[in-house]
Amino acid sequence: MTIDVFLTRTAAFLPFSPVSNEEIEDVLGRIGGKASRARRLILRSNGIQSRHYAIDRATGQLAMSNAQLTASAIRALGDIGPVDCLVTGTSLPDQLMPNHAVMVHGELGWPRLEVVACAGVCLAGTTALKHAWLSVRSGDAQRAVATGSELASAVMRGSRFEAELEHRLEALEERSEIAFEKDFLRWMLSDGAGAVLLEREPRGPLSLRVEWIDLSSAAHELPVCMYAGADKNAEGGLDGWARTAPEDWQRASTFAVKQDVRLLNENIVRATLGEPLAAIVEKRGLKASDVDWFLPHLSSNYFVEPVSRCLESMGFAIPRERWFSNLASKGNTGSASPYIMLDELFRSGRIEPGHKLLMFVPESGRFSSGFIYMEAV
Repeated sequence: MTIDVFLTRTAAFLPFSPVSNEEIEDVLGRIGGKASRARRLILRSNGIQSRHYAIDRATGQLAMSNAQLTASAIRALGDIGPVDCLVTGTSLPDQLMPNHAVMVHGELGWPRLEVVACAGVCLAGTTALKHAWLSVRSGDAQRAVATGSELASAVMRGSRFEAELEHRLEALEERSEIAFEKDFLRWMLSDGAGAVLLEREPRGPLSLRVEWIDLSSAAHELPVCMYAGADKNAEGGLDGWARTAPEDWQRASTFAVKQDVRLLNENIVRATLGEPLAAIVEKRGLKASDVDWFLPHLSSNYFVEPVSRCLESMGFAIPRERWFSNLASKGNTGSASPYIMLDELFRSGRIEPGHKLLMFVPESGRFSSGFIYMEAV
C-alpha cells in the first residue's frame, strides 16, 4: 500500500539585502580592476533585476557557508517537531568531504536521523525532494525535510580569477580577459536556499499532495555543458581537478563554474523539456488542462519564448497567466530556485484547493530534467 505524501510547509532564505544590476559588479568585484564587457548584455537578456549574495559588502568576503544558508532555510520552516529524514541538494558544497547533508545536520544540532546528500547542478534539489518523498511514501519515514541551496558567490567573486588573468598577461595572450563561458555565469548565478516539509497528513490552511516526481538524463547522447572543478580537453571530454596540476588550478580557474553556451542553446529545450515531457504525457496521460500552475525553473528570461513554443508544438500550451516565476526578483539560485519559487507562490494565497501544479526543473550539466506534479488540498 502506498501512502499519500503532503508538502505541508515551505521556506526560503536569501542572504542580506537584494543586489541590483547597478551594484552587482561592486559586490562581486571586478577582475583585474576592469568592468566586464559582457555584463550589460547578459543582464539585459536574462531579465534578472535583483539577487542576493552571502557576501559582506564591507570586506568582500563570504559571510556564511552553504551549510549555514541551508540550515537557515530549514529553521525558517518554523517549529516542525521531530523529523526522520533530512535530504539536501546542492551544486557546490563547502568541501569535497564530508557530504553537505551531515554538515547541515551539524549546524542544526538535531537528534540522530537519516541524512542524505544529493549532488548535481540545478536538479540536485529536486533529486533531494524525490528521495524525501519516497521515504515518506514507502512508510520508512513519518516526516522528512528536503532542501536545495547554492553559494555560487564562493566561486564567482572577482578575486577568484586574478591568478588566471595574471597568467594570461604573463603569457602575452591576445585575449587577456576571462573567457566568456566563465564571465557569462558571473551575471547569472546567485545565492539562496529553500526547504520543504513532507508529511503523511495534510495540515491547514494549505498542503500540496505530491502525486509524482519524474527525473531523467540525456547524458547518453549529449556531452557535458555546465561544469566546475574540471576543464575540457582536446577530445571534448573533462579532465577533473585531480588530473590537473595544482599550480594550474588557479591559472585556469579550474574550480570556476563554466558553461558551453552554444551547446546549451542548441539542446536545452529539446533535451530537458520536449522529449521528457512527451514521455510523461504518454506514461501518465497528463494534459495541459490538468495544470493550473506551471512553475518552470528558468535560468534566464531568454528561455521563456523557446519553452512556450515547445509546449505549443506539443499541444501542451499553458496560458502565461498560469505560469509563475520569481527569477526577476530572486535571481537564478540553481538547485534552490524551485524551492524559492514554490515558497513565494505557496505563501501568496493564490493557490486554491484542487489546483494542480507542475514544476519543471531543467539542468544543463549533462542535460537532465525533473517534473514534479502536486495537487492543493
